[in-house]
Amino acid sequence: MKLLLDENLSRRLVPALQPRFPGSSQVVLLGLEQASDLEIWECAREQGFVLVSKDEDFADLQTLRGYPPKLVMLRMGNSRNQDVLETLFAAAGRLEELFSQEGIGVAEIG
Repeated sequence: MKLLLDENLSRRLVPALQPRFPGSSQVVLLGLEQASDLEIWECAREQGFVLVSKDEDFADLQTLRGYPPKLVMLRMGNSRNQDVLETLFAAAGRLEELFSQEGIGVAEIG
């Protein structure tokens, strides 16, 4: 499972994610820093990413458009990068299990 971190999550997280989530990236690293939420959504869908965000707009997009992409909503507020990493790593197995099931396109963690 490769993750696409939204703009509200640091691109500095990407190298640490690679061992557990190979191929992961962040929107700025893909040249999407000025992109709309819909453009980010489409990029994630086309490139097979699971989108990770704190932004409710992506949950609204999923309600309107369905999935893919699947979506991880971080319910953490302002958090240190290390806290975000620990949360993603702790939830990795559960996320893979959830997203392997039909009918599940969003997971909330934090």
